[in-house]
Amino acid sequence: MTTSANTLASARPAAAERRRPRTSSDKRRQHIAAYVLIAPFFLVFLAMLVVPLFYSGYLSLFQTKLVGGTTFVGIANYIRAFTDSQFLSGLGRMGLFLIIQVPVMVCLALFVALAIDSGRAKASTGARLLIFIPYAVPGVVATLLWGYIYGTDFGPITQIFQALGLHAPNLLSNANVLGSLMNIVTWEFVGYNMVIMYSALRSIPTDLYEAAEIDGAGQFRIAWSIKIPAIRPAILLTVIFSIIGTFQLFNEPELLQSIAPNAISSSYTPNLYAYTLAFVNHDVNYAATIAFALGFVIMIISFVVQIAQQRSQRQGASA
Repeated sequence: MTTSANTLASARPAAAERRRPRTSSDKRRQHIAAYVLIAPFFLVFLAMLVVPLFYSGYLSLFQTKLVGGTTFVGIANYIRAFTDSQFLSGLGRMGLFLIIQVPVMVCLALFVALAIDSGRAKASTGARLLIFIPYAVPGVVATLLWGYIYGTDFGPITQIFQALGLHAPNLLSNANVLGSLMNIVTWEFVGYNMVIMYSALRSIPTDLYEAAEIDGAGQFRIAWSIKIPAIRPAILLTVIFSIIGTFQLFNEPELLQSIAPNAISSSYTPNLYAYTLAFVNHDVNYAATIAFALGFVIMIISFVVQIAQQRSQRQGASA
């Protein structure tokens, strides 16, 4: 018995040693396979984002002149950008867009998400799909659709006002075109933000709702005291996405420009201004500078929003 036990004991380390190389080789093959599978993504990421980003930053440090050719100017282009009235006007216009449109859109998305999550909305699956459909519509198609609706000649809004004997407002005039753009973007992205908030709401334990209902809390009290604080990170995420999207607005004004050229200039938004500089004026150096300056502005505003949200959250926790 002792001899057989010793034999088994000596056989176990030998078997373990034989298995260990096989296990390590299997893990090595798994690691190699994983790197091979993710390599295409990293190659595309490097080729389409990282390399162009560094190249644009390089271009922004030069100027191309008729006399003297391309010369290194350092931050001169950035000084020019932040004193450029066209760029600053576009930033101010998008700042106004941000202050008005983003809160309206986020509040609408939050209201719809809370209504569907409360169980009071009939056919909630169909309601979610119906609200999300505008986001699935390409931005170009959505802008053309609303451009037709806004049309001063044959648009439905104009026809309704004329049928009532009223003067139809020009929704693509200088005074109204920004509001028209806000409406298009809100129509497009309420469903997208609603899905993010609704997904966060579904992750809240139902025990909290049941306890609150036992204590006599209604749906409004549950939403205000439990649901909204619990999905605050999701709300912040939608706000950050909306800030980025606001300052990168391009498709909608670029397409409406052909319908309302007097209301939308080539520098109406910073992105449209950069596009005009690069592909119309062929000043790629200054266009790259505008793009980087816009990125800096977006980062600063997003950072300020995050800091403000964290500070309000700490104050709420301490209270």
